[in-house]
Amino acid sequence: MGYTDRAAAGRALGAELEHLRGSLPLVLGLPRGGVPVAAAVRDIIGGDLDILLVRKLGVPWQPELAMGAIGEDGILVRNPDVLAQSRVPAHEFDGVEARERAELERRRTMWRGDAAPIPIAGRTLVIVDDGMATGATVVVACRVARLRRPERIVVAVPVSSPEAVRRVEGEADEVICPLVPESLGGVGSAFRDFHQLADDEVTDLLR
Repeated sequence: MGYTDRAAAGRALGAELEHLRGSLPLVLGLPRGGVPVAAAVRDIIGGDLDILLVRKLGVPWQPELAMGAIGEDGILVRNPDVLAQSRVPAHEFDGVEARERAELERRRTMWRGDAAPIPIAGRTLVIVDDGMATGATVVVACRVARLRRPERIVVAVPVSSPEAVRRVEGEADEVICPLVPESLGGVGSAFRDFHQLADDEVTDLLR
């Protein structure tokens, strides 16, 4: 099983989320890759679409491997298993965090400008990404969202490792993931088209 592209993955997720239609959910895509998935989900289940800004902290010599993640409001999540295995020195971790916080602020300015995010309090949230390898980014997204007191948090991703699902289940009220292979070579392996999104593609989707 796999997906043609992120939009197709979002439509497949939307079919799994029909039970949320009546709650007028707030669908939050994690930029960049989660936004086209989230837009397709919202087209099916209704509600509102927004972004939730988080950044993965990649191991310096293996950037796709998350040693942690950051979010708005100064939130930081560490991935102790990866940190223990990779033995990243503290000063290198701090350097990666500083660079990613600068990028998070750049994205906030570009995609939000002076506009406030759609209020989360009391809403059913659907946090959407294009997949989870370690789950670190989605964990920090859940923690950022919890600070704003939603009624419920649902995480929806098209593909995930089993370990990431278990990790995120401790943070969300519900996790929806149709494809959980025993061994996930990489999130991109589940897609025929998994191109790197440009900033303007995200901007167009948010319009």
